[in-house]
Amino acid sequence: MTEPTPPRPPKSERPPQIKKIRREVSGWIILDKPVGMTSTHAVSLVKRLFNAKKAGHAGTLDPLASGLLPLAFGEATKTVPFVMDGEKAYRFTVKWGEETDSDDSEGKVIATAPIRPTQEAIEDILPDFIGEISQVPPKFSALKIDGERAYDLARDGEEVHLAARIVSIRALRLVESDTDSATFEAECGKGTYVRAIARDMGRMLGCLGHVIDLRRTKVGPFSEEMGITVEDLREAGEEGPESTDLAECLLPVETALAELEEVRVGRHEAQRLMNGQAVILRGRDAPLNLGTVYVTEAGRLIALAEAEKGQLLPKRAFHLPG
Repeated sequence: MTEPTPPRPPKSERPPQIKKIRREVSGWIILDKPVGMTSTHAVSLVKRLFNAKKAGHAGTLDPLASGLLPLAFGEATKTVPFVMDGEKAYRFTVKWGEETDSDDSEGKVIATAPIRPTQEAIEDILPDFIGEISQVPPKFSALKIDGERAYDLARDGEEVHLAARIVSIRALRLVESDTDSATFEAECGKGTYVRAIARDMGRMLGCLGHVIDLRRTKVGPFSEEMGITVEDLREAGEEGPESTDLAECLLPVETALAELEEVRVGRHEAQRLMNGQAVILRGRDAPLNLGTVYVTEAGRLIALAEAEKGQLLPKRAFHLPG
């Protein structure tokens, strides 16, 4: 006969739960995300490895896509907008002959076409996709309609209508091509959907198409050479979240600000900026109208500021160890 389960003691008699203390960690991990992992899962996994208090990502990457997913920790989260607004680069493969409801291989086929494009036909249409172009985002996207994500509505079987918007594509190159598919490289601005490029190329060629492979190779100042895999991070963290090997994987917070001008100041000016006070810089090297800059003191990131008429007007302060 099975022994009855003893009743749980009342809350007052239970031992206190020890809350795990998270660490203050600041910097960037440029994760080389594998196919099949969501961006949210990637953040949770790496955050746990570092036992970090605060983390986020700069730009969602679909589960079916691989490549660069910049993860910001601590003070680096203040620089996320500069990464998300930066140019992105992708390598992707399009399968011809079928259009899907998600514009990738995860969706169901909604239309087919028997013809296949020649390499010359593909190259002829590429100029139509370069520059400032109008693009309708995929139905299965994270854009919101009346407060609901488009992909949630689409999965529930609701009709999704997204308005066209202007996006910027700086380059689109055909890398290789065979009868049923073609591989491209694209460099584009914020808000551009590669799946929509594939869909629209297929429609223009009359053969239809959808993405079957997608890899992000650049995000803002972060290039593919900076990427690190989950396996490498796990190996670096074998001795715990405070291991030297794991710490060496972090890039400095200011790595995200590579496209901004750096202004160096002394200790007194740094303190004023940290207190939210403007600083007047004198001398022939004083910045005039540089716009947004990042400010350092003795090699340490202090603040984001607006440089106008020889003044630094603080926008955001950073609290990093000296």
